[in-house]
Amino acid sequence: MNFKKKLFLAPMAGVTNVPFRELCRNYGADAVVTEMISINALIRNSKPTLKLLQHSKEESPVGVQLFGGKPEFVSKAAKMVEKDFDWVDFNFGCPAKKILKQGAGSALMKRPARVKEIVEALRVVNKPVTVKIRSGWDKASINAVEIAQISQDAGADAIFIHARTTSQGYSGKADWNVIKNVKKAVKIPVIGNGDVFSALDAMSMYYETKCDSVMVGRGALGNPFIFKEIKKLLKTGKEIKPANLGERIKVFLTIQQRFNFNDMKAQALYFIKDFKDAASLRMKISRMKARPDIVNALKIVSNIK
Repeated sequence: MNFKKKLFLAPMAGVTNVPFRELCRNYGADAVVTEMISINALIRNSKPTLKLLQHSKEESPVGVQLFGGKPEFVSKAAKMVEKDFDWVDFNFGCPAKKILKQGAGSALMKRPARVKEIVEALRVVNKPVTVKIRSGWDKASINAVEIAQISQDAGADAIFIHARTTSQGYSGKADWNVIKNVKKAVKIPVIGNGDVFSALDAMSMYYETKCDSVMVGRGALGNPFIFKEIKKLLKTGKEIKPANLGERIKVFLTIQQRFNFNDMKAQALYFIKDFKDAASLRMKISRMKARPDIVNALKIVSNIK
């Protein structure tokens, strides 16, 4: 697995399932990652957790992202998933309260020694090992460089960094200077993440931070075309006109049957965002209780027969 000059789809809980990951790969994402997998639940062979490990050949290369706070479980969990994925990623960056309460996610950035233990425990696998981190806990405790260096020394093969603090969550503005500083501080590849909502954003991140690759998260929600747009701009210097509502819905309708109903409804809301009268349509769809009703509503608004 080469982590340089790639476009990655970020793992997003409840969103980046198999059909959506495949769709992003079809539109230019070079690599994708599973949703977060709890090492505790994995070791217990939890059926819902094992279901999250499902993936297809069409997604390859695909990484698996683990999370947890106990190093004694890390090696066992990593060995359980090693053979089925192209690399193993560990999450030190999730800001969700339910994850933080477990002492996992970005709570671990407060414990550099524990980060070292976890990365060393991951090295039992014969696949590349990566980590996903944040800038730090808050503005007063930006320690991404320290955590990146510790991870590198412990055996990590690449660093994914979301340039926001834990206290920011997904609000405010990502500080790309943190990505730049991490890139300067380590020798392994650094993949930037945060506030990439357009092809121009991706190009700006590359040139401003000198990162090796870019990871797209929320910018891909309802817009898998962003990867194609980024590649076109980077290769030719010319921008592709963003997909219109009709184009987005037409693509979504080709794969909607592969989602269960709840996921299908959630994805539909993403695919119609940012368009005229989207708020009222989203409200109507959110109240619908049958797949055909949602499909018909989408066809009507996009003039698809």
